[in-house]
Amino acid sequence: MREPRLGDDIDDYCVRCKRVMNHSVVSVINGEPAKVRCRTCHSDHDFRHEQAPPPKVDLRKQALFKEVLKKVNPEEAAAVVEIEADPEVEVEGVLEPDPIAVEEAEAVKEEEEPVPAPPAPKAKARAKGRK
Repeated sequence: MREPRLGDDIDDYCVRCKRVMNHSVVSVINGEPAKVRCRTCHSDHDFRHEQAPPPKVDLRKQALFKEVLKKVNPEEAAAVVEIEADPEVEVEGVLEPDPIAVEEAEAVKEEEEPVPAPPAPKAKARAKGRK
């Protein structure tokens, strides 16, 4: 296959469209596309080799959600913990929730006071002499 040239059509993952779309090659470095422009939304970005970025996972939010599940239905939460503790399944990059941070988050939720409703808008005064 020949080397890509400026202006060639190429498929790539568009960051803005969040899909694999048609792109035009904008710059080439060492015989490979470096920058591409989406032909749908016209945004420029690095060539990603049709690879979507990894999903962002908020581990702290996930840990707090599991704590809530334990309070609501302890049996179901135990089943989730058993699945995660299975020694045959290795999970890399999963952090255990910090018990102190979880307790602090619960304490902050208990201390929060309800926010009062905003006051109702006042009626506008009418100008004198006009009806």
